[in-house]
Amino acid sequence: MKKALVTGANGFVGSALVSELLKNGVEVVALDRDGCNNNIPIDAKFVAHELSESSNLSQIIVDRDIDVFYHFAWAGSAGPGRADVSLQLNNAKWTVDCLRAAKELGCKKFVCAGSIMEHETISAAYKQDNKPGLGYIYGSGKLVAHTICSSVAADIGIDLVWAKITNAYGVGELSPRFINTTIRKIIHDEPLEFTSGTQNYDFVYIDDVARAFYLIGENGKAFRHYMIGSSNAKPLREFVLEMQKSLAPEKEFKFGDVPFTGVSLALEDYDCSLTEEDTGFKAEISFSEGVRRTMEWLKEIEK
Repeated sequence: MKKALVTGANGFVGSALVSELLKNGVEVVALDRDGCNNNIPIDAKFVAHELSESSNLSQIIVDRDIDVFYHFAWAGSAGPGRADVSLQLNNAKWTVDCLRAAKELGCKKFVCAGSIMEHETISAAYKQDNKPGLGYIYGSGKLVAHTICSSVAADIGIDLVWAKITNAYGVGELSPRFINTTIRKIIHDEPLEFTSGTQNYDFVYIDDVARAFYLIGENGKAFRHYMIGSSNAKPLREFVLEMQKSLAPEKEFKFGDVPFTGVSLALEDYDCSLTEEDTGFKAEISFSEGVRRTMEWLKEIEK
């Protein structure tokens, strides 16, 4: 891989990948909304791009020697937008538009960021008597994008590789997701209350995520989907206790006070063995080290 295009390049995962690609000598065309380039290294070529205009990408991008097209741009990936039906369906359509644009640009491979939520959504939707929460609308959007892109890619003749992230976290993420929210509660001395934590989970540090995407772009095989995780999935309670030991051994962590209304995936759903076999990726940063780095960063930026 000599040149790559990255949409959503200013985001948490996108910007980390851009840095990883540049570190490995890959030329990068970085796309994000106009003015959204504060996280993009200056060595990348920034192009302003609206996701809703993805069908016109081949008219905007002059390069015709791009090897891999990485697609991260996804509106409403956090917050109330996750429950916006129209927005999530549009995300799926825009993903297909990017896939077609990649073919028009002469790209050999299209790597899209999927999510473990795809598995959770299927489990939640098809479990008898279950009442899925609104967050599964986001997961449904990812599922729609995945299935339609598979058919379209086969039809137009481009290598599709789908990379599903378990739960990325680390320095650079500002969203109120689980790791950040818990660390902020520790910092601000707020009550630390959780579900019983019996549901299986996995977390993978952002540096490892970026390296995984680089290796998937290099070595990933067409029409395969790869899980990006720590290869150490376990019940959420064990991750929380590890956070307590690493970050706040003096604080009380209460389990069972918060009701859990989601679904728990089997540990095999988090299996990363195919990713490791095909690409050579193996997560290197331990959870204890990752949350320590994240806490130090959050303390610094929230002074």
